[in-house]
Amino acid sequence: MASRIGDTAAMTTSELKCLQGVLFEALVEVDRICKKYDIPYVLFAGTLLGAVRHKGFIPWDDDLDIAMMRRDYRKFRWACARELDTGRFFFQDNTTDPHYRWGYGRILRLDTAFARIGQEHMKMRKGIFLDIFPMDGVPVVAPLRGVHNFTCYVLRKMLYAEAGRKTGNTALVRTGYSVLNLFPHQWTFALMEALTGVCKGSRYVRHISFPMPKGRKYAFLRKWFEVRADILFEGQLFPAIKDYHAFLTNHYGDYMKIPPPEKRHTHPVSSFKLPGGYCE
Repeated sequence: MASRIGDTAAMTTSELKCLQGVLFEALVEVDRICKKYDIPYVLFAGTLLGAVRHKGFIPWDDDLDIAMMRRDYRKFRWACARELDTGRFFFQDNTTDPHYRWGYGRILRLDTAFARIGQEHMKMRKGIFLDIFPMDGVPVVAPLRGVHNFTCYVLRKMLYAEAGRKTGNTALVRTGYSVLNLFPHQWTFALMEALTGVCKGSRYVRHISFPMPKGRKYAFLRKWFEVRADILFEGQLFPAIKDYHAFLTNHYGDYMKIPPPEKRHTHPVSSFKLPGGYCE
């Protein structure tokens, strides 16, 4: 069982490949549930980029992202309560883990550890995880999208405050986060839930508790998440954004250009542990 506790050194290539294997198992489980309950989703962000450019994981990537519309996310959460293999996985969001501080869900692999630097003190359950991003409507009118984006920014910082009070790069920033952290995070989630009801029919969507790429007008096109086609990922077909070229160009620019070695980063972790049977 690969394990490194209290060691901030980067994972070896072998360890990273094993971690990707754990993530792939989580994706297969998500796909099984979504097919059984007819829940649409797509490979998202770096995972979609990996599928297009590498036919699987980006070689140096240590996470896996999918996205679905908010109504489908709620159905998926309901389905997980009935169907998820709880011997291996835990569905994590603020409704299942009272200490969880992010505005999206996760499929957490049990019997693992994965603590990012600066988050070791947080009380939420930790482990290797697949991220599930629910998408919500945003205003069509550009100035209102700016207001909406600022609201999302404030709510995101309020949720991040528990981590930011330790990781802020100056004393002033850490103090600011400490003040924000005084507000009960349940209030923030309630405000975020209210925001999900805005602009349900808009042709623009975003994930409201994650930053949008700079210069991308704070939104994606809804049709990108509603018009899907299967794509090969690690030797198996999964649903993806059909017009992946438009999405990836919007999100990354020249997405087929492989970055130089100095820009190939994994997330800095202070500890990780793989389940038994991996990397042994």
